Formats: sequence, structure tokens, C-alpha cells
Amino acid sequence: MQKLRVKICDYDELPDPGSKGINLDSVNLNLFVVKNNKEIFVYKNSCPHTLGPLDWMPDNFLNEDKKYIMCVNHGALFQINDGLCVYGPCKKQSLHNLPFVMENGEIFILV
Repeated sequence: MQKLRVKICDYDELPDPGSKGINLDSVNLNLFVVKNNKEIFVYKNSCPHTLGPLDWMPDNFLNEDKKYIMCVNHGALFQINDGLCVYGPCKKQSLHNLPFVMENGEIFILV
């Protein structure tokens, strides 16, 4: 079965390092995109510990020094490149990464 492609943002609109939250009501999906060292990572916006959203303010998913994704609820830290929790109550659990494609500077999620 072919997956639906939904545009989530443009590559150039993301700071590096930086993040952006996106709520896709049409497919009932809350996600976020992280740009780090020119690479893109897309994750479901759901902490493996609380199942709640990770962001503390719109588009703020990274800790203060922007080296980790951070959960606002309990300060858990996740590696940007693979979503693995390295600190907090969900240590060794991972964020749910989402498949995406990039074309002509646009990022599309595959649902």
C-alpha cells in the first residue's frame, strides 16, 4: 500500500540546531522535526514515559545547549540522532521516529 505524503515544513525554515512542532489534524498526528548538523530527524511528539507531549513552549524541543531533545514533564534527555533516552525515568527507551522524504527543500511525512 502506498503511503500518503504530507508536507510538514521547508528545510530552510528550521534553524540549525533547532526544532519545530507540527500537529497534523487530518491524520491525527502530533510530531516534531529537529535539524542538527544539517540533518533532519522526525519524531512523534510523545514521551515514552508519560505519553504526553515533550515541548514546553511551541517549537521548543531541545534542551538549553541544544544537544538533546528534552521532555518538559520530567527533564528526560533523548539523543537527537536516534531518539534514545540517555537520562530520566525512561532511560534506554526511545522516541518513535517517523518516516519522511525531502524533495526540493521540502520535508514530507509518510503516513
